Amino acid sequence: MNFNFQFPVIEQIEKRTKAIEENTIYDVIIIGGGPSALTAAVYCLRKGVKTALITKEFGGQITETATIENYMGYKYIEGNTLAQKFKEQVEQFELSLAYNTVVEKVINDKIKKIYCSDGKVYLSRSIIISTGKRWKTLNVVGEKELVGKGVAYCAICDAPLFKDKTVLVVGGGNSAVEAAIDLCKIAKKVILVQNLEKYTADKILLDKLNEFNNFETLFSHTVSKINGKNFVESVELHDLKNDRIFNIEVQGVFIEIGLIPNSEAFEGVVALNQYKEIIVDCACKTSAEGIFAAGDVTSVPYKQIIIAAGEGAKAALSACEYILSNKKE
Repeated sequence: MNFNFQFPVIEQIEKRTKAIEENTIYDVIIIGGGPSALTAAVYCLRKGVKTALITKEFGGQITETATIENYMGYKYIEGNTLAQKFKEQVEQFELSLAYNTVVEKVINDKIKKIYCSDGKVYLSRSIIISTGKRWKTLNVVGEKELVGKGVAYCAICDAPLFKDKTVLVVGGGNSAVEAAIDLCKIAKKVILVQNLEKYTADKILLDKLNEFNNFETLFSHTVSKINGKNFVESVELHDLKNDRIFNIEVQGVFIEIGLIPNSEAFEGVVALNQYKEIIVDCACKTSAEGIFAAGDVTSVPYKQIIIAAGEGAKAALSACEYILSNKKE
């Protein structure tokens, strides 16, 4: 089986970096470490504005993706390798950095105040929020240990790895059914596990799924454990109706129960939609003056790496325009 991918944390940028200074007013502070944040950093630094970046870690969701075959310029690249290349692109410039730090609160005055988990407060004329989303997890035994070894969260990214294998998809909404459709095209068998008694996906997707005959659905079931030493070997299921625990053999588990925007620190500062995504316009402007947002944390549709990178560039250009126009006043 070809699942032997490791996802080490992308290390702190070290070349030409220095720590953010608490009493310095920056032109732009970027919050995040994924494709949109790092692209925004490159564009801001190329424009010559005083730029800083705050992140807990580098790479974002792509470090949890085994292989990527839809990012232009690469026919095939591992997620961790692409994240490393983003990081190396930023290393060309002198960057002020707060690493292994989480933003807890933002005060939106003319000079914005960013309160962080390390107890420090940073100042900036503008902010770009690029904090992305995080996968909803099952929080069961074996899930975390087998990520990249059969446990996956993105069928678009990882489905090709499961050709002629038996895979399990957790969920019954649009994302789960879309994943099942992609997997049915190449997998030997697809098993959907839904904790409810029916699907919650749109009818058009269910019609597409029903065109295949290599899937089955277990309603009123939940996953209680994922088993495997080096790779996924089986899952333990709980039959809710009959209160029965049993195991089935699978080689892969796709957890498709949704994503959570990392927007908690910005509630009450910028407008959010019903999904807690930051609402942005076509220029990546939020409802708050001088605050921009890009990538998966925003209301922009289609959460893809290439789209996040493009939005990061757009947000940077908008922030730079905002800074330069205000300096002229």
